[in-house]
Amino acid sequence: MQQKISLFFVAILFFSADLFAQAVKVACIGNSVTYGYGLKNPSQESYPSQLQQLLGNGYEVKNFGHSGATLLKKGHNPYDKTKAFLAAIAYKPDIAVVHLGLNDTDPRNWPNYNGEFEADYNWLLDTLRKINAAVKLYVCRLTPIFNEHPRFKSGTRDWYWQIQRIIPEIAKASQTSLIDLHEPLYHRPDLFADNLHPDKDGATIIARTVYQSISKDYGGFRLATVFASNMVLQRQQPIPVYGTANPGDVIIVSFQHRQLKTTASTDGRWKIVFPASQHGGPYDVKITCGKTSIVLNNILIGDIWLCSGQSNMDFKLKHAQTGMTELKAMPVNPLVRLYKLNALSQTDHTAWDSATLAATNQLKFFSGSWKLCDSAAAADFSAIGYYFGKKIANVTQVPIGLVQVAVGGSPIESWIDRYTMEQDPQLVDVLSNWRRSDFIMDFCRERAGVNLKNATNSKQRHPYEPCYNYEAGIDSLTKFPIKGVIWYQGESNAHNVELYTYLFPAMVHSWRKQWGYDFPFYYVQLSGIDRPSWPSFREAQRRLQKQVPNSGMAVSSDLGDSLNVHPVKKKEVAVRLAALALRYTYHRPVAADGPSPLQVTRQDKNIMISFAFARKLTTGDSNPLAGFELITSKGIHIPAIAFIRNNQVLIPMPQGVPVKAVAYAWEPFTRANLVNEADLPASTFILPLPEKAIKTEQR
Repeated sequence: MQQKISLFFVAILFFSADLFAQAVKVACIGNSVTYGYGLKNPSQESYPSQLQQLLGNGYEVKNFGHSGATLLKKGHNPYDKTKAFLAAIAYKPDIAVVHLGLNDTDPRNWPNYNGEFEADYNWLLDTLRKINAAVKLYVCRLTPIFNEHPRFKSGTRDWYWQIQRIIPEIAKASQTSLIDLHEPLYHRPDLFADNLHPDKDGATIIARTVYQSISKDYGGFRLATVFASNMVLQRQQPIPVYGTANPGDVIIVSFQHRQLKTTASTDGRWKIVFPASQHGGPYDVKITCGKTSIVLNNILIGDIWLCSGQSNMDFKLKHAQTGMTELKAMPVNPLVRLYKLNALSQTDHTAWDSATLAATNQLKFFSGSWKLCDSAAAADFSAIGYYFGKKIANVTQVPIGLVQVAVGGSPIESWIDRYTMEQDPQLVDVLSNWRRSDFIMDFCRERAGVNLKNATNSKQRHPYEPCYNYEAGIDSLTKFPIKGVIWYQGESNAHNVELYTYLFPAMVHSWRKQWGYDFPFYYVQLSGIDRPSWPSFREAQRRLQKQVPNSGMAVSSDLGDSLNVHPVKKKEVAVRLAALALRYTYHRPVAADGPSPLQVTRQDKNIMISFAFARKLTTGDSNPLAGFELITSKGIHIPAIAFIRNNQVLIPMPQGVPVKAVAYAWEPFTRANLVNEADLPASTFILPLPEKAIKTEQR
């Protein structure tokens, strides 16, 4: 009996050894990120260790990471001189995953030897092939280096991106597979305590990304979340349908009597593009992958407008002054569809729980689906978005899809993509230590501090953080064509007018760059409230129309509330935005602009101001003209009596008082009342008073 047991264990031993001998050998070659620097237990938490768990017993994964290693042979710590390299060569792997280049951004390395990077990388790959001609090689785009790294602005930022651009060329020239470790981690600074080394969860993302490339298991067929029944697709542009699947999977899409087919690429992505179409519908879209089919019903082709900003864009229809009356009489609007990306939690005066904090870090802050425009869906939708879409649809008879992504209190920095912020010498510092930075309004910092009271991660994410709303909300929409944007935001940036005049064009440019075309961008000027900086901010917004092509501004100062930052007259604001779109995007003969100062002159003892967009100047409340001030050479504001004469504004000059400028609606909460024949109000403005006539530039 004892002999039989011994023979049994001998057999098991040989069987296990045979299995081990047949396991696919995987070598993870790299620097400290591969090694697992900073992790409590690298032997279990490093990405190679986690990759072993994912791949299972059919694979043997070994970690050949060396902290501080450079790819460059002449670098300060060349990988080819390390024991890890010698061990990797002796291992003779069947698969080798190479992630090197981060330390080559050191000023000791890249400025001196950057011309040798490609040759040295190919030498490493060729060496691995020499010891095993059948080796499967994977070259990795680098994991991120975030802006608070001490060498970021002094060179690492620029050298890093030079290396990133070279790595795909190396993969192509050497006929190796490319793994992108940058994209899945670039929006997760919370996982990089020291701005360079990922924590355990970051290592998990790396392991999963490498696993997908090796196993070709990307989780199977999925359709991008923006696609659903009742949606609107953008007319007059190629229509993309896209998602993910396992490499090689065949996807077939049937739409408008066409059937197109594609194969998922090696990175698990697929996209089918249908020709541009005129508006119409309803249609069905059928997407098939193997035995799985998805049918989207009741699809319209029309125009999609993105409705974004902070709380005044998020302001619900049911809370607007005309909202409840609108909802009571509302049938289903056949031409309007609503897609609201709801926030996981409100940025109110409450501390978030651990589940909310974790989901926020994971960029799971927004979720929603397409809905018919009925009273139930419209009640909680943006009042401005709803009235804007309704007006456009009624006038054009084109289906309108409204996509709402707005966060109460959010500063504009939170809506700009990270690359734009990092690469801009003026904006890169806004990214640093944002919860204690004067770049960010104190209200935003204080409110975020309340929401994040229970956070344990020093880099906990929040929708007031620079880049967050772009990464969690906007980024996923940039492959989805839109007609244009309506924007209501600025209250959380009014503390720094000069910075906003830089941030706003930067954001618009960055969005247009991501979408790939210069769509129209219409925005709301801040209304009136008792906050001292708002006149200057409104004037800056007026001037921004000249800096941002294909843009327009709706004035709302006459609709404000002296005590409430959320005025309830939202329909009026929306109609003004719609007029801008109808005039400048749809080319309809409608009045869209209020009186805009065109020329200022001195005539005897009077100041004369003429206006564009004003066939007939009048006052909006039938009262005498109000809101004008003169500014003396000493900077003193003097209320001015003004009159409308011959369709100009006449202001008598005070005797013996040197005047250098004229201002209009230059109060935080203003009752200025100048309008044109379409009852559209003039904006806040301030103009220098010349010795001779001057003309102001028109948009």
